[in-house]
Amino acid sequence: MKRQGTTHQMDGLLMLLLFGVFAVCVLIVLLTGARAYRGLTDRDAAAFDRRTCVQYLTTRVRQGDLAGGVAVEPFGDAEALCIRDPEGFITRVYCHDGWLMELYTFADVELEPQDGEKIMPLEGLALTLEDGFLTAEVRQGEGVTDTLRLSLRAEEGGWA
Repeated sequence: MKRQGTTHQMDGLLMLLLFGVFAVCVLIVLLTGARAYRGLTDRDAAAFDRRTCVQYLTTRVRQGDLAGGVAVEPFGDAEALCIRDPEGFITRVYCHDGWLMELYTFADVELEPQDGEKIMPLEGLALTLEDGFLTAEVRQGEGVTDTLRLSLRAEEGGWA
């Protein structure tokens, strides 16, 4: 009879050991999946941040793409994208103190770059407007630079 109890205990111990191995395997799979998920979300967040500034500039230009409505002008110590509307307002988009800024005001009002609204962090913004093409070089953190080149449709006789 003693032998029967020992076998029963060994079966129980084997089942417990098998359950422990299974639990460890599940834990390893979960940790590996969590690490992979974190890497994917970090990559997606970085890609979103990179695209957001370029998409913002594209949208602002397309909204104000009227004949003579888009210009690049000096503002403070840098260049600003100036978008004029028919009602006499002007929107200036520029980089100041590490931020992409926007300033919406009457065209004849003189304000300073620090008076604008902070949109998103940005290291630098280089703007050129030549022959109906707007080029914007967006410098973001860690040496990342994106280039946007837009053809102004109003300059070609098209519609905004």
